Formats: sequence, structure tokens, C-alpha cells
Amino acid sequence: MESWNTSTGVTEFILVGFPTLHRYGPLLFTCLLLVYLLTIAGNVIIFVVVRLDSRLHTPMYFFISILSFLEIWYTAVTIPKMLVNLVATKKSISFNGCLLQTYFFHSLGASECYLLTTMAYDRYLAICRPLHYPSIMTTRMTVRLVVACFTLGFLCPITEVILISQLPFCGSNEIQHIFCDFPPLLSLACTDTSINVLADFVINSFIILLTFTLIIISYIKIILAILKIRSSSGRIKAFSTCVSHLTVVFMFFTCIVFMYVRLTKSYSLYYDRVFAVIYSVLTPILNPFIYSLRNKEIRSAFKSRIRRICISNYMAKQEY
Repeated sequence: MESWNTSTGVTEFILVGFPTLHRYGPLLFTCLLLVYLLTIAGNVIIFVVVRLDSRLHTPMYFFISILSFLEIWYTAVTIPKMLVNLVATKKSISFNGCLLQTYFFHSLGASECYLLTTMAYDRYLAICRPLHYPSIMTTRMTVRLVVACFTLGFLCPITEVILISQLPFCGSNEIQHIFCDFPPLLSLACTDTSINVLADFVINSFIILLTFTLIIISYIKIILAILKIRSSSGRIKAFSTCVSHLTVVFMFFTCIVFMYVRLTKSYSLYYDRVFAVIYSVLTPILNPFIYSLRNKEIRSAFKSRIRRICISNYMAKQEY
């Protein structure tokens, strides 16, 4: 396939990953495959349960199901290729494939930033404006918010991808990372990349810092409202939910701030790869447990669905 960048002789890249751990490839492959299967299974279960159970057809659970749907694709962009590279002799990816992986990884990541912000706003309305909540967060509004999250998310990285596709890569084609990404690609370009670095900084700062600030403001107002609740059990339940959600938010945003909000193309190879594992592998597997499987209503709906399936299978066997 012809490269998008006609000025470079590089037609493929080599994903170096963690060179010191290559001898543990089969073990790492098994561990990562298990994590990936658990991530997919957990998110698929949540999405299906929320869609099938009418009791969960509320804005909060709708957003949770969309987050699960997003995580399925977010992990599918990088982890399958990581699995192949752990056991393959040649850990290569085409130039076009590298740009596509980078684009979809950042598009889905940006969409998740916007979606987490929307979920925080939804909780703010539910707790701090309960009387106005039904009239504001209608079905039409929730759908519009989700469409806006994905639209903005998929538009944001276009400029960065176009700029990086025009760079010449005439030296080494070894990417010192576990998947294709903007910072390691910029380090391989054999020309001045100050425009790319500035564009990355501006776009990422806008997305990450804006959404993170809005999330924190929403939760500060939520916590202040919770403190006014007279029932101690009500306060504990509300605080438990907030702490769980904020745990995921802080893990996700701390890593991506470290990775993408900086005005330099030089970076720590080792720490970038460690942070990449956290926000691309560990955070997606934690989301189903923190946002959903700890939720009493979702667990109840899941158990109810399993009972129905078991009863249906039993009745079918009896008739047979």
C-alpha cells in the first residue's frame, strides 16, 4: 500500500515495546489476553444488560452503557496489535496503519474525556438540581450529548494527523513505544516539528484540561450538596459513588496529562510506556467494576437476566 507521506522512504514502523521484557513474551501475552478478554466481557455485559432491562433506561445508565461501548472499541484499537507483537518475530506496522491507529486511539480517547464530563454533569443535575433534572435530561438531550461527545472526539485529532502525515521520516523507523502515538512518531521525524508540538499542546490542553476542570467543578458542587444531606447512610452512599468515579477520572487524566500536555517532543521512553499501559489497558478494565459492577441496580438486573436464561434453558430441556 502506498504511504500517505510521499516524501519519506519509511513504509512501516517497528514497535519496540519493552525491550527488556521480550523474553517474557508468552507470559505477558497470556496476562494481556486475560485482561483484554475480561475488559471486553465486562463491558459487553454492562452494555447488553442496560439495553435489555427497562428499569435501567435512565440517563445515568444510558451514559454508562455508552462508556462501556466506547471502551470496547478503545481497547480494540491497540491491544490486539500489542498481543500480536508480544509473540511475533517482526513487530511491524505499516505507515498508514500507524496513522490510523493513532487517529482512532486519540479520537476515542477524546470522546471518553467528553463522555466522562457529560456523566459528571448528569450527576450534578441529578443531585444538585433534582427538580429540574427530568425536564433537562430528556431522552433527546442524552442522545444529543452522546452524539456531540463522539463528533467532537473524532474531529479533534484530524489536524494533528494531517500535520504528522506530512513529516519526512528518513532515519530510524523504530517506535520506542507499545503502540503508535504522536510523541514517539514526532521523535522520529528528521525535520523541525515545533509546529506539530505546538498544535498537539494546544489541542490536547483544550480537550484534557477543559474537561478535567469541568468534571472537578461538577464533583465539588456534588460533594457540597451531599454534605447537606441529613441522613448519614445517604451521605455515605453518595460519597462512595463519587469516590469511585473520581478514582477512574484521576487515573485516566493524570496519565494523559503527563503524556500529552507538554511543549517538547523529548520524553522519558520508559515512563511513557508505563503510563500508556495504565490508561490504555488498566483503566478500561477498571471502568466496568467501578462504574457498573459495584452498582446494586446493574448487579440485580444481571442476576435477573441470568435466572431468566437458566429457567428458559431448563424449560426447553423439559419440553425436549
